[in-house]
Amino acid sequence: MSNLLAVDFAPVIAPILEVLNAILWPAIAIIGAVGTIYCIVLGVKLAKSDEQNSREKAKKDLIGAVVGFVAIFVLILALKIAMPILQEWVQSQI
Repeated sequence: MSNLLAVDFAPVIAPILEVLNAILWPAIAIIGAVGTIYCIVLGVKLAKSDEQNSREKAKKDLIGAVVGFVAIFVLILALKIAMPILQEWVQSQI
């Protein structure tokens, strides 16, 4: 049982952490750009809507999009901030 605890996971974890570090900043940029464009499109749709029903639907869509993109953006930033902490934790477990 003690041999199982002595396994070195660093060769497996290092490439995964490198990929995550390489992907996170471009992901933040892409999410920000797509979220901004989508929210602008929904805002135009809301401004152009004539009927009350279509206006309410566009408003709900816009609120949902803003909340969703903010949540995704915050989670990606949290992961980017937490990466060094996770790396230290993994190294301390080895």
